[in-house]
Amino acid sequence: MDATGRHSSTQQAVRGFTYDHLPHRLQAVSRPFSELAEQMLSYLPDDPELTAALRKLREAKDCCVLLAALADTAAES
Repeated sequence: MDATGRHSSTQQAVRGFTYDHLPHRLQAVSRPFSELAEQMLSYLPDDPELTAALRKLREAKDCCVLLAALADTAAES
């Protein structure tokens, strides 16, 4: 995700939306969050509210990816 030229707080908030390093199933869970973050960057100006929204979106993504990983682990047992 390219945040070049954006405010430093916006650049920091978009870290963690990459998903290529994840297993395929977890990529499928993570990808929609990354796509939404990209849309937010394309529509919204830098602002503390954007930074907060991106951080909260990343937190939600982390929760969903963790749940999917735990569900996969439980299914393997």
